[in-house]
Amino acid sequence: MRRLLDEGVVRPGDTLVDSSSGIYAYALALACHRYGMGCYIVGSTTVDDALRAQLAVLGARLEQMEPSSDLKLDQSRRVRRIHEILRDNPAFHWMQQYHDDIHYLGYREVAELIAEHLDVRRLTVVGGVGSGASTGALASFLREREPSVNLVGVQPFGSITFGSEHVSDPEIIIAGIGSSIPFGNVAHDLYDTIHWIAFDAALAGSVDLLRRHAIFAGLSTGAGYLAARWERSRAPDQTVLFIAADTGHRYVESVFARHHEAVRIEELAPHRVATVEELALPWSRMRWDRAPAPTAAVAVG
Repeated sequence: MRRLLDEGVVRPGDTLVDSSSGIYAYALALACHRYGMGCYIVGSTTVDDALRAQLAVLGARLEQMEPSSDLKLDQSRRVRRIHEILRDNPAFHWMQQYHDDIHYLGYREVAELIAEHLDVRRLTVVGGVGSGASTGALASFLREREPSVNLVGVQPFGSITFGSEHVSDPEIIIAGIGSSIPFGNVAHDLYDTIHWIAFDAALAGSVDLLRRHAIFAGLSTGAGYLAARWERSRAPDQTVLFIAADTGHRYVESVFARHHEAVRIEELAPHRVATVEELALPWSRMRWDRAPAPTAAVAVG
């Protein structure tokens, strides 16, 4: 947002609009509140009471999608609604978290902080891919110092981004780290390894993280934790840093109330696959080797 203001793309008092399943909405609302901007969020069905209250306190307007059992449909409906809002309000600025690489800039300071405290010559970064900005930006900035920094992305099954759309998770697509539409901000050739993690395995990760480390976090964090532990066990000389993007509050009923269903994470291990055609629930791992995007995941226009 500072860059947009400095370049005169937006001015104080303008309204910024975007779609979000939760965390990005909160971040945008905080930034808009700080810089005196209007904030309009088209929210996923997964936005809960706690986030709704915080957005209201920060002065953001939330338009939430109707409940849907299909998060793929939820995602495409949100983007379609954004286009309708822009048609009726051409002065609004669409932040395009999925396609505008200006979002990478927000992670430079985080990358500098990491480099101050960790030896980047033996560093592995693990995180949910989502729009591609967080993991992609951290890897890009850290590799300016050390090209060997290893990047591991975490995906849900059913996501188009790294070619798992043919594998359905019977529980849910983990909101925020996967996609049913191509994302322009995902630089596939930054990723060394991809983990696909289903709901049940992510649940086990979130529950274990609370029990073992007193960290109350959501499904994408639980999935990242599983992947990070696995990567660390296979490369003990590496420092493994994983991104814990979401808190556990919106998962109280869907995850933590079901803690008795969680298997011991020591009983979980990924299927090692060579191609996406071999992917299998509840957890698969594949070397991506900084390959380009699958054809279906290439954003056009």
